[in-house]
Amino acid sequence: MTKKFIGIICFAIFSQSLLQAQQGVEAGIWVAAVNYFGDLNTNMRLNRLGPAVGFGLRYNFNERVCGKLSGNIGRVEAYDSDSPNLFEKARNLHFRSVVADAGAQMEFNFLPYFHGSKDNNWTPYLFAGLGVSYFNPKAEMDGKWHELRPLGTEGQFKGEEYFTVAGGWVYGAGFKIDLNYEWSLNIDISARRLFTDYLDDVSKTYPDPGDVQDLRGDFATRFIDRSEELFQKDPNFFTRNNIEAPIGGPGRQRGNSKSNDTYVYFGIGIYYYFGDLKCPYEK
Repeated sequence: MTKKFIGIICFAIFSQSLLQAQQGVEAGIWVAAVNYFGDLNTNMRLNRLGPAVGFGLRYNFNERVCGKLSGNIGRVEAYDSDSPNLFEKARNLHFRSVVADAGAQMEFNFLPYFHGSKDNNWTPYLFAGLGVSYFNPKAEMDGKWHELRPLGTEGQFKGEEYFTVAGGWVYGAGFKIDLNYEWSLNIDISARRLFTDYLDDVSKTYPDPGDVQDLRGDFATRFIDRSEELFQKDPNFFTRNNIEAPIGGPGRQRGNSKSNDTYVYFGIGIYYYFGDLKCPYEK
């Protein structure tokens, strides 16, 4: 009897909290800087941030839990010439790419959050979910930028190139604070951990240049191993560090396929709240 009575009390409290929970939709836009991490940025450099913009649509289930849909577009890039790692610097690869993504995530507010409240109008939060991203890595040659995927820089056969659309994990943390009842400011660090290692066109080993030449032509072979370009500009770098050029013999490591690529947004946005506070006595 006692357990049943306690259960009734707990259910009543839970039901009351749901009735009092703030629900409703928020929509907003944000601006951000985006940074890539992967085979061409293994030491977590933040020196080549790209611009990004996005939008979000959030539904508040209650003062703690939210669901959110988002879409973003930005540009990422990385250069081996920036790396403190001697092998990476000698590798002398680079890329840039537009990244566009859509995601669905769940958010958890650390503190109770009510729009328009004087006491509960801000909170840090965590979020996680899934997304899908589009990318198309390019590299510069002779003053022009060229798509890398059609060149088969790691010996991919025609028709077996990597996809330029990939799924990935969405996760991060943020902070939100009311400006007034309708408007709130959101600051996010939001990562996209892709299910591919080819955002940068680098993943496995150097192919045989002859095979690439047969499949793709002479021009494609120039993008496989660019260490000789650096050797021509700065031969002392190779002799000083006891590195032979070119470094890209067939089968030698070009990237690390065990670690997929990631990019991270550092953004600030403004959201408008369309919902309303539900009254427990409202019929």
